[in-house]
Amino acid sequence: MALCLRTTAAEYHVYFGTYTGAKSKGIYLSRFDSSTGRLTPPELAVGAKNPSFLAVHPTERFLYAVGETDGKGSVLAFSLDSKSGHLTTLGQQSAGGGGPCHLSVDATGKSLLVANYGSGSVASLPVRVDGSLGEPASVIQHAGSSVNPRRQAGPHAHAINVSPDNRFALVPDLGLDKVLVYRLNSATATLNTNEPPFGSVEHGAGPRHLAFSPDGRFVYVINEMGSSVTTFNYDPRNGAMFETQNTSTLPKDYEGAAASSCAEIAAHSSGRFVYASNRWHDSIAVFAVDPKTGKLTPVQHESTQGKTPRHFAIDPTGRWLIAENQGSDSVVVFSLDAQTGKLKPTGQTLTLGSPVCAVFVTAK
Repeated sequence: MALCLRTTAAEYHVYFGTYTGAKSKGIYLSRFDSSTGRLTPPELAVGAKNPSFLAVHPTERFLYAVGETDGKGSVLAFSLDSKSGHLTTLGQQSAGGGGPCHLSVDATGKSLLVANYGSGSVASLPVRVDGSLGEPASVIQHAGSSVNPRRQAGPHAHAINVSPDNRFALVPDLGLDKVLVYRLNSATATLNTNEPPFGSVEHGAGPRHLAFSPDGRFVYVINEMGSSVTTFNYDPRNGAMFETQNTSTLPKDYEGAAASSCAEIAAHSSGRFVYASNRWHDSIAVFAVDPKTGKLTPVQHESTQGKTPRHFAIDPTGRWLIAENQGSDSVVVFSLDAQTGKLKPTGQTLTLGSPVCAVFVTAK
């Protein structure tokens, strides 16, 4: 489905991953004006089953999505028209495990990495010149458990992020309370166990996603079950992680902490702020960053104007934040104060069924 959208230098295509059902049929597309913060109503870009998490190739010519299913998972590949925003299917490959939930593309654009929550495994796939994917070049199965018998009886790889220098891949595993570290060979699209092999979070915290600081000195891990952020000093020489702080994402007086959980985390491009989403409290927690230590200080808890903010994304200019409320089928735009880091709703609330991811691509 071609969407002919007018664009300017200040505009971006925003692609939304969703859980499909009665209100959603696949990946959706909006146009975003970064000078005004205006977001057009989402339109279906391409049909697909549960294309929940998305990743953009560094050339911005290709888009990838996980096909999140209960059985064998897949990774979907699309070519991307930077003028119209149209997506053309290039095919799909096995995710190397079940229940894929997160993926990323390395800086060279030659390797796609995927985390499989259901099977507790990770895989790496070669990216061909035309953007299509080869079969998994490596599949690594996690093993072990942690203290919560209901959620942590086995491994659950929840994300996979490439380090700023493109040498390592970090994987928060909710079931193990560890962030596993792998050496990445981008030329062969393969992963190998690192030494040291992991960093640890508090028992029962359930690490979900992570974000590097822009300078690569710190790693911020959001813990789904613990409603907290664990701050690590990061050593780029060997991928080692050293915990320095664990701080709650919830207000001190919040009485529903036991039922709450976290979802997404992002570091602002300025390096001055970190943002984290709370589900059930339905808010974005804003933290100020100490530039010397990387430690966080709470600044704000802003309502997402909806239910279950599974994901949010900061636009490339750093002036706006888009929150996707899975539980209320809504997308909400916030302005972001560059001096204080605080968020303010712009009044825009758009309807979209079960939105769970958003990525920006420059519109040309």
